[in-house]
Amino acid sequence: MAQAHEHKLRVAVVGAGHLGQHHARVYAEMGDTVELVGVCDIDPARARQIANRHDVPAYTEAEALLGRVDAVSIATPTESHYEVGRLFLEAGVAALIEKPLARTLEEAQALCRAARASGAALQVGHIERFNPALVACRRHLHDPRFISCDRVTPFSFRSADIGVVLDLMIHDLDVVLHLARGPVAEVEAMGVPVLTAHEDIAHARLRFEDGATAVLTASRVSVKRLRKIRVFQPDCYISLDYGERQAAIFRRRPGFRPGADLFAELDPRGMDPAALQALVFSRFIEVEHVSMEDAEPLKLELQSFVQAVRTGTEPEVPGAAGLRAMEVADRIQAALLAQLERERARAASRAAPGAETA
Repeated sequence: MAQAHEHKLRVAVVGAGHLGQHHARVYAEMGDTVELVGVCDIDPARARQIANRHDVPAYTEAEALLGRVDAVSIATPTESHYEVGRLFLEAGVAALIEKPLARTLEEAQALCRAARASGAALQVGHIERFNPALVACRRHLHDPRFISCDRVTPFSFRSADIGVVLDLMIHDLDVVLHLARGPVAEVEAMGVPVLTAHEDIAHARLRFEDGATAVLTASRVSVKRLRKIRVFQPDCYISLDYGERQAAIFRRRPGFRPGADLFAELDPRGMDPAALQALVFSRFIEVEHVSMEDAEPLKLELQSFVQAVRTGTEPEVPGAAGLRAMEVADRIQAALLAQLERERARAASRAAPGAETA
């Protein structure tokens, strides 16, 4: 790992689009420890627009930042993560690369090798790790046996160069792998392209070697937004809403024996459903609504990155975590491709002459 920095950390943002503009804003607000020294974008007008907001120079070539920065945020399109990331990592410049780490598994592996070779810090922008709801629940998450993730959103016309697995599901993959930790034994997946040449809706099932299971659904063809994760453990069930930043923990009340006590003093016949529901949560199950910090996840993420670079310690979400998410995403995409090939073969068989009378 690179040496610690005692002076103000010189940072720049490469890619001034939807995400990059917010990276620049947060860095500019860290006046005590960080100096935003530039904004770079291949679109000169966009670079100037975001740079002028913070009274810093604008650049159109990432190479021009070398020698001027200690760290960078890379928020360019996924297809350029490898080229831009390698430029800085090989020069020993710390980099936070937005998710996914790269377009392909091979590119992600190469970026991690470059970071190890130069000693530069590499963090991946898996921002849900810094969502206040997940941070507040972290101490309760210790033995997940089943994890369910749902992430749906309207089509944004961004990240159309990749499928929904790398665009959206990668967030949940990172969290699931962080919680379950063990090796993934089996992967099943299915998905369909709707608006792009890549899968726009995907469903995956992961089984871990210790028996834990995770199911993940992602869609970017929806009229609503939903970002939820549910974690089932031997002692409790945790429901977490990233978007609303809410979390609740459901536990059996002390002394309650499932099945044996449920009907011992209760005859549900003739009771109002609402009254029954209230009874369940007053006598058998207790609910803890988790309190959490009112904080911006991106600010927490960039503060963590800056702290890692300044102290020379490993980032909280290091390149290895991004690589592991890419490895499982690669297995999911392979399963998706196999499923699509089977569907094409089935359709071709049905369309073949004589298929209806065979």
